[in-house]
Amino acid sequence: MVIGIPKEIKNNENRVGMTPSGVAEVVKQGHQVYIQHTAGINSGFPDEAYQAVGAQILPTIEDIYAIAEMIVKVKEPIAPEYKLIRKEQVLFTYFHFASDRDLTLAMLANKSICLAYETVEKADHSLPLLIPMSEVAGRMSIQEGARFLEKPQGGKGILLGGVPGVKPAKVLILGGGIVGSNAAQMAAGMGADVTIADINLARLRYLSETLPKNVKTLYASELRIRKELPDVDLVIGSVLIPGDKAPHLITKEMLSMMQPGTVLVDVAIDQGGCFETSHPTTHSAPTYVVDGIVHYAVANIPGAVPYTSTLALTNATLPYVIALANKGWKKACKDDPALALGLNIIEGKIVYKAIADVFGLKYEPVSL
Repeated sequence: MVIGIPKEIKNNENRVGMTPSGVAEVVKQGHQVYIQHTAGINSGFPDEAYQAVGAQILPTIEDIYAIAEMIVKVKEPIAPEYKLIRKEQVLFTYFHFASDRDLTLAMLANKSICLAYETVEKADHSLPLLIPMSEVAGRMSIQEGARFLEKPQGGKGILLGGVPGVKPAKVLILGGGIVGSNAAQMAAGMGADVTIADINLARLRYLSETLPKNVKTLYASELRIRKELPDVDLVIGSVLIPGDKAPHLITKEMLSMMQPGTVLVDVAIDQGGCFETSHPTTHSAPTYVVDGIVHYAVANIPGAVPYTSTLALTNATLPYVIALANKGWKKACKDDPALALGLNIIEGKIVYKAIADVFGLKYEPVSL
């Protein structure tokens, strides 16, 4: 199979779809890999590293899309890429369709095969291709939250871990999944007073047993969340419903319950955000203020640490890339039910129900 890896063109997206070591494994299987010139440079991987393992370098993004049977990338295509995608071309990347109607309609129109990293799901409901980036985003959410609590950044001027004689900051984490648990570990390690909220009692029991003792668990009812807000300094939104829009757990009206300079970090912004007042931001302009509350809603948080993120992502995606290349997408998905759940759009048809439901579009089961 001919595989193309374009350079990411989303704002401040510095990751690349595959590392040179990943490319080497694909080439060993007898496949051709084409990399766009400088695609890996911001992740620390120069063109020469790819050439040394058998990849070929092409000068433009148009060249990559024109030659490839399968595109392997990191973020969803954006408008300049829509016209480059061909009928029956396989795209393997993060899509987050439920938060972007224009992207959904564009991929329906070009009749490509859209396999979304974020909906590949194993029988135990784990999300193997979302986990590595969720780990990065969860840890970075605390790092960024701590930065924007600083007074020059618009925050309250509170040090997350406090100092002897001064209480630490209070951190509320909404969602106890991979993002939430990694955020809790990071915040606890920095000495914060941490509460993690979820509606899954079994998960809360697990978190209570495994997280540090300065992390408390809370059942995430609306009333209990409201009671936390007047004293909280940093809120991390990390709720995920695979393939669907995130629910709004903090409404605009609830902002008035918080003190000015409180920071909200919406890690769920890729799926529409779990704060009503959230809208996507970028690493170049990461925050905005609503009713005195600082909002951080960068849609590609792991893109700020591309070396770590690209290594972690390739570790997870490589077995699936090799299966798709060796077998073709149809047989690979028939052989692996987890990968089959990654199918979101096939040749102009939505085959992932949550996406069809969000936009009121026709759903066709993938079995058809």
